[in-house]
Amino acid sequence: MKSSACRVSLTTGRRIAKLERSVNGGIKIRLAELVSLAAAAAFLCGCAASHKTAVKPSEAPVPLQTATKAELLAEYNRQAEAITSINAGVTMKLTAGGAYTGFIQKYHEVKGFILAEKPKEIRVIGQAPVVGANIFDMTSDGETFHILIPSKNEFITGPANLERPAAKPIENLRPQHLLDAIFWRPIPAEAHVLIEEAEGINGMALRYYVLTVARPAKSSGDWEISSRIWFDRADLTVSRIETYEAAGALGSDARYAHWDTFGERKYPREISLERPVSDYQLEITIQKAALDEPIAASHFVLEQPPGTKLVREGEGGDTSGETPAGAAPGGKREPQP
Repeated sequence: MKSSACRVSLTTGRRIAKLERSVNGGIKIRLAELVSLAAAAAFLCGCAASHKTAVKPSEAPVPLQTATKAELLAEYNRQAEAITSINAGVTMKLTAGGAYTGFIQKYHEVKGFILAEKPKEIRVIGQAPVVGANIFDMTSDGETFHILIPSKNEFITGPANLERPAAKPIENLRPQHLLDAIFWRPIPAEAHVLIEEAEGINGMALRYYVLTVARPAKSSGDWEISSRIWFDRADLTVSRIETYEAAGALGSDARYAHWDTFGERKYPREISLERPVSDYQLEITIQKAALDEPIAASHFVLEQPPGTKLVREGEGGDTSGETPAGAAPGGKREPQP
């Protein structure tokens, strides 16, 4: 029935386009009427529609919360000061390389533990799946770092703030980097802070507030960016913290997701840390955690096992040697949350 109706309507459209004979015998076609009437007839009878597609209604957008700069600063500092220690069982996935090295290498996901306590203590242990043997064990007290790599039989030590790109990006991993991502630095009241709104992906509605913290540049009387803090406007949780080095170089880019409640505290279950200059990205997923509970000082002690090669970095040229006889063993699988 539909196709025959189309033919009738199109025929009618043709008949409407009459030929008019002029006085001098010429023929004038009312072209405008022909096109418009024929097109209207086609759409009315459905000939212009090749198929129909059922479109599923999209989910209602999440209402965006509003906050002032003062409120955001207060919420950030509250969270920064609330967490004093963390004892967590985690999974870690390291991706090394990228723009700086021209290659990308993804390492297998490993299980492990992260223990950290303010102001500067941290220990990170990565273990092989199934067997649970340590792949690496590293500590930092804010002054010196220690890293034990059993597979290489090496014990590496050096200044905690040492930033010297290694030939292999994985060797740039430092416990201090993780400490800065776990414990946030409060923003002092006298700091110069700007606020802006930022868009989501693909031009979505404004979804973020961004606080930009500025500081005086050491090399000049000008100002430079110290950090940028992103708040998700769906719930006003911190979703990203960018930390900048001198002259505006991006030092670290930490992203936080899936905030959850651990005891009486809220903390993100997923932390993604990217260090552009160090050329690596570390993804951390917290499986279980205890927050703000005391951690024995002995858990942050990592001693060099006998027979391992000692590598000292950042002391006017690296030096190496073996552990003196009788040194205490290290690299224990403890502590565990």
